[in-house]
Amino acid sequence: MVEAFRGQVDEIEQMKECLRVLEATTPGTGSQESLEDAHSDRANREEALDLLAELCENLDNAADFCKLEGMRLLAHRYLEHEEEELRWRAAHLVGTCAQNVPKVQEQALALGCMRKLLRLLDHDPSEAVRIKALFAISCLVRAQEAGLLQFLRLDGFSVLMRAMQSNVEKLKVKSAFLLQNLLIDHPEQKETLCSMGMVQQLVALIRTEHSTFHEHVLGALCSLVTDFPEGVQECQQPELALEELLKERCQQLKEQEEFQEELDFCETLLRLCFQSQPDENNMDR
Repeated sequence: MVEAFRGQVDEIEQMKECLRVLEATTPGTGSQESLEDAHSDRANREEALDLLAELCENLDNAADFCKLEGMRLLAHRYLEHEEEELRWRAAHLVGTCAQNVPKVQEQALALGCMRKLLRLLDHDPSEAVRIKALFAISCLVRAQEAGLLQFLRLDGFSVLMRAMQSNVEKLKVKSAFLLQNLLIDHPEQKETLCSMGMVQQLVALIRTEHSTFHEHVLGALCSLVTDFPEGVQECQQPELALEELLKERCQQLKEQEEFQEELDFCETLLRLCFQSQPDENNMDR
């Protein structure tokens, strides 16, 4: 027990040292020597953020990191840092700390992290930053009511849809996966999503060139229409021609084991939206 306690103390000291590195003033870049100093300084900051992310996988360390004002430093200096290598590491660290730690989530939300992360997801030129921002957003909205409310107030679903329409495959897949899970966890949001035209936008995504991303889009659409008649009616709109699309996709995917889950989603949607209920005479037979 003493050794375990000593180890915890050592880790707190490591976090303090990392924060000292991150709190330091950035050196100027007026000369060749100062350019070298700046390069070394940036490498030290990257290493500090990497070590903090490793340490904060431990929930106690994540809580201590916030007590040391680490989350405030990330929110105010690093989420919008000019260096993308520092931005994505900061976003990753926010998510790592916030996973399953309500007090950390609350502090991150109070410091305005959600607004900044949504802005990064929507506009940052770096793929790595956008992917890590999405990870952090996921950690702040899943099983966190206050996080979801902020996400909704800041039009997070629209940001998520734009991420699904990007040309970054990993970002598209992760965005669709988050949407699917939010629909499962918060079915009360289905009406909001339908009113935003989410059904039409998801169907448009299914019509793009086939990829593994489609499995997650179909999964999100399944979640949206399950036990939600308004969503079913949206899928039945003739101009969408969704029934024909799903039947074609089923034929395309048959006997391709790697697409079994996508095939299952297609068949589920056909059943939920287009399979007529048998009449009583047929049932009697």
